Amino acid sequence: MLEDLEGGLLEYKNIGEFLADIRKQFGRGDEESVKVAELRRLEQKRKIMKEFVQEFKKAARGSRYKGRLLVEEFKRGINSTICQRLIESEWQPGSIEQWYDRAIALNKNWRESKREEERLRERRDNGVPTLKVNHGYSLKYDQKDKKHLNSRYQ
Repeated sequence: MLEDLEGGLLEYKNIGEFLADIRKQFGRGDEESVKVAELRRLEQKRKIMKEFVQEFKKAARGSRYKGRLLVEEFKRGINSTICQRLIESEWQPGSIEQWYDRAIALNKNWRESKREEERLRERRDNGVPTLKVNHGYSLKYDQKDKKHLNSRYQ
């Protein structure tokens, strides 16, 4: 471009036209760098995985990252517990789409498990008694179920 300009092959009516041509010629690399920086900055933190995956896909679109490099950036951005479970799973995801799907499913199961733990903790903290049965397992029951459970395990 500079050679053409110096040789008189390019002519611009004003500086705006000249700057627009420079942006057109060299802007792509800058846009790509911005997308890569955005991709590297992304972290799941407290977001649900589905939300993080959408942000990640949007940033990845213009980054030119593909294949293994994209998977590595995704693994870096998701919560370490989820990443570790996916890595240690019997069938590790291969493609980035498999990583997205498996991470979303694992995150959903993990969040449901946490909600269930919280629900059980609330029941325990509200004075719901524990009934000890065979094999060291304990069952929670409400007062209305007490009669039924007592007759079953006597």
